[in-house]
Amino acid sequence: MLFQNVAIEALSYELAPHRISSDWLEDQMSSVMQRMNMPKGRLEQLSGIRERRFWDAGTRPSDTATLAARKLLEHSDVDPAQIGIVINTSVCQDYLEPSTACFVHRNLGLSPHAINYDVRNACLGFLNGMYNAALMIESGAITHALVVNGEGAQDIVMETITRLQRPETTGQEFRDSFATLTLGSGAAAMLLTHVSMAKQGHRLNGVVSLAATEHNNLCYGSPSYMKTDATALLHAGVKLATATWGLAQERLPNWSDEQIALYAPHQVSARHMTSLADGLGITHSKLHLNFQVLGNIGPAALPISLAQAAESGRLKPGDHVGLLGIGSGLNCSMMSVTW
Repeated sequence: MLFQNVAIEALSYELAPHRISSDWLEDQMSSVMQRMNMPKGRLEQLSGIRERRFWDAGTRPSDTATLAARKLLEHSDVDPAQIGIVINTSVCQDYLEPSTACFVHRNLGLSPHAINYDVRNACLGFLNGMYNAALMIESGAITHALVVNGEGAQDIVMETITRLQRPETTGQEFRDSFATLTLGSGAAAMLLTHVSMAKQGHRLNGVVSLAATEHNNLCYGSPSYMKTDATALLHAGVKLATATWGLAQERLPNWSDEQIALYAPHQVSARHMTSLADGLGITHSKLHLNFQVLGNIGPAALPISLAQAAESGRLKPGDHVGLLGIGSGLNCSMMSVTW
């Protein structure tokens, strides 16, 4: 799908306040790690993650998404009354129902005419939310769309540690839960606007997507438990991403490593990012990475990476940016942006 009329007008993020080191997590599991002959430092060694962030206990996903959205609106000239839709894309939810988006809508005091709903698709959710919003802007149904995300890993990580502390925990159970220990917390918000009303002019050029749902059993989770076959997920994910890259080369303008100045990816760990870059044949240094200090923050990783790349000065007007998203299921999307 190509877009002619959609721009990223504003982007913001919020990091959780508590820094939780991999060493501290290992200290909580010292007895089981000793029993399994795992040396200290194994978590950081295998993942490349030194620390991740946690919110205060009891913090709701809608609260964190609202924080990011309010920051965005405070630094934007757009009247909130102009926002035609707010889409929440978080894996974490306040409740099964109603939607988390309706709480964000209320918190921000948006117009009763503004549509609000959730789009959930594992770690690909934010890109899917952008796609839905862009379609509405492209069609002329609305002029401004707000896409938000709020992820909180503290509950599932701590419940996983409690479960792993049991004396009967097996090596396989530990391996199944390893990916859960990489999770972190964060929130992001993005304002998409019709180009006729945009001031920033970061153009959304197009998006491609592919599915490989035969791999839907490699990672699944609930609010308190997640099980991941990390090795199989890595191999299947890189294979799907490689196929999606080929589709992007066919359908998106200027889609090649030579023409792309920077990649803002969903990111899990050092091994995953190295395997992805090698599989796609892209320049490693063009990946804007923050998993080392934020962990795997799910759908929030991609917009936070894009925002941090911009504020660090890595992006200049006219740069071609590749947004690389993949989510368990498996689903993959790649989106072209001209900064």
